[in-house]
Amino acid sequence: MMITIIKLLIGICLTLLEAYNKPETINDYKPLGYTASITEDPVKTKAFEILTNKCNVCHEQRNRRRVFTENNMNNWSNDVYKQVFIKKRMPKGKKIKLTSEEYQDLLTWISSLKNNQNGNQL
Repeated sequence: MMITIIKLLIGICLTLLEAYNKPETINDYKPLGYTASITEDPVKTKAFEILTNKCNVCHEQRNRRRVFTENNMNNWSNDVYKQVFIKKRMPKGKKIKLTSEEYQDLLTWISSLKNNQNGNQL
């Protein structure tokens, strides 16, 4: 009797493990409290690429407290807006420049955060 129960439990575990490893099962399942990852938000994805390639290059060397990550980038959006668009102090130096498209992508990201904070959906 005990051996039968153990075999049954092993069979259930293997079935669940197999179902969990199927890509279509993982992609379709969204747990309770699910929040979209960066790959599901193209606006945030573009902004993160810019922050990584144009900002973190310098911040990693000179200002480690303000290195942008997927988790903290939204918290720094107001500072990015002030430094890039109002004061025009970033990016520093002559080597790193933002293209007009990159400026627009950052502005779109910041605007989308402002709209979402005000309860408006884009």
